[in-house]
Amino acid sequence: MLFLPASEKNGHLAFNDPPADFQTEDAYLVVSLDEACRRQQVGEAWFADISEVPRQAISMSVRQILKAKEIIAVVPDARKAQAVKRCIEAEISPMAPASILRIHPAATLYLDRESASLLSAATLAALAAAG
Repeated sequence: MLFLPASEKNGHLAFNDPPADFQTEDAYLVVSLDEACRRQQVGEAWFADISEVPRQAISMSVRQILKAKEIIAVVPDARKAQAVKRCIEAEISPMAPASILRIHPAATLYLDRESASLLSAATLAALAAAG
């Protein structure tokens, strides 16, 4: 994987919340959106009011995402720092859904300082050396 600084524009690590289903053969899943997710949609100006945000959505399964030839994730903002840390430093598991990106041969994450803020000094040094 290649890790580069990202712009400050909106974006998010769009992956199933833990625990993710790494095994399903279904390409797409109907998922329930919790209150925090629905409020995030309003906060990012996708909807004017929470009453407009659906309670369910269609999500691409992890296995379907991994079928892509190339995966590019732009992950700015401090609110994504914990997900970034789990993606890069945690064991690959359904409890860290984005960690599965580490097995993809062409996955690229673009991070800003805030989204990378919880990464260990050793990880940051390794990323800097990889260049």
